[in-house]
Amino acid sequence: MSIKKISENQPKSFEFSEENYKEAEKEIKKYPQNRKASAVLSLLYLVQKQNNNWIPLVAISYVAKLLNVPYIQVYEVATFYSMLNLSPVGKYFIQVCTTTPCMIRGSKKIVSACEKLISKDQNQLSENKLCSWTEVECLGACVNGPVMQINQDYYEDLDESKSIKIIKDLLEDKFPTPGSAKERKNAAPEKGKTTLIGIKNA
Repeated sequence: MSIKKISENQPKSFEFSEENYKEAEKEIKKYPQNRKASAVLSLLYLVQKQNNNWIPLVAISYVAKLLNVPYIQVYEVATFYSMLNLSPVGKYFIQVCTTTPCMIRGSKKIVSACEKLISKDQNQLSENKLCSWTEVECLGACVNGPVMQINQDYYEDLDESKSIKIIKDLLEDKFPTPGSAKERKNAAPEKGKTTLIGIKNA
């Protein structure tokens, strides 16, 4: 496992917004008093969501104090999970799946679009600091490939031109509607039903 990059530029303080603090309390109450540490992943997710998609070290300390656990215990979790970012990734973090099903349907063209429009290298912020991108392994939507995940949303059934349009929108601080670029529902057949058409409900 590669060592996760930790930002050299760290804020001096962090605390939850009033709304997120209430949400954190709800998560903590899901567990017995002596098992509050079980909420660590949920709280780190809240930190990342509040802090433009990344977790500063001071927030790790903040979460540790909320849960009354050692700093290192929270740090271990933050550095283990690939979906948690310890350096800035921008307001819009693009993850492009390049596993086999997406790759054979053209995901490399999406990678090329990211390199051209956002940054030459992965995990590097765009010039306007709004976006960054990275290649990832399977996003679990193989039938709908090529797929990319932007923050928490999926964009499926992509091609080069549609991917370029999405990226350009993001660079203009516009968030396009998630879902299938072919407007199909979930993993329904692209060309409609081809079997069991004549069967009626009994």
